[in-house]
Amino acid sequence: MTVKPHSNIQSLLDIMQKLRDPVDGCPWDKQQTFQSILPFTLEEAYEVADTIERHAWHELPDELGDLLFQVVFYSQIASEQGMFDFSTVVERICAKLTRRHPHIFDTQSLLNSNDTSVGVQQALQTATEVKQNWDDIKAQERVQKKQLSHLDDIPQALPALKRAAKIQKRVAKVGFDWPELEPVVGKVHEEIDEVLAEAKCLASDPETYQPKVVDEIGDLLFAVVNLARHLNVDPETALRQANNKFEQRFRGVEACVSESGKSFEQHSLEELDSYWDQVKLQQKN
Repeated sequence: MTVKPHSNIQSLLDIMQKLRDPVDGCPWDKQQTFQSILPFTLEEAYEVADTIERHAWHELPDELGDLLFQVVFYSQIASEQGMFDFSTVVERICAKLTRRHPHIFDTQSLLNSNDTSVGVQQALQTATEVKQNWDDIKAQERVQKKQLSHLDDIPQALPALKRAAKIQKRVAKVGFDWPELEPVVGKVHEEIDEVLAEAKCLASDPETYQPKVVDEIGDLLFAVVNLARHLNVDPETALRQANNKFEQRFRGVEACVSESGKSFEQHSLEELDSYWDQVKLQQKN
């Protein structure tokens, strides 16, 4: 039997429904729940990010398809439980995008009441103005949802660096932020000093001071995230790039060790550092 190619969303929805069919469906797919597929969703999102960062554009349609399948999977489970279906998901995101882009879809909401000749496209001419309007609308939505805190809708499951950045960004919008870079940098140095102060006591009483070191390291990381935010740097992206750079350089060190004919253990730290500097110089050239 020749399998016909599919190119529309209904085909994917039909496949998902078939996979979850109580009688003829796939045994593995039928067993899945919201909770059980959550780790796969996170994994697929990171694979999309990795593909983009590697500029592997030929792989991107496959990875985006895997991520889309997660949305369809959740929607099918929800439909079976009478909660919602895929059309509800589409309806909600269309409504949200329309609501949060009044400068595109609502030609009256941003008009100056004293000058009706000024169109919305002219009223919001810069990306900064559009972003501010988006944030204002989100704030109104939080009020409508009766969220008591400005931090209520920041997901707990976000990666820690990403969540720290969101928390800081959110509180900055209500004025809880330093206006200059200098105190931000000062806070980083302050937190480093506090880490070192607790670390000096660690050997004498690990049980008491290890939790304190963990606490101070957390404060230091939070302060570094704040520094990144003030410099318009996404900390997750920066750290992923640093991971990749270190991995590439260490693989170069491994190649140097292999060419030397000696094992890692037979090298001094000074020799390994020399290899590192050599690899680093090669990569810069």
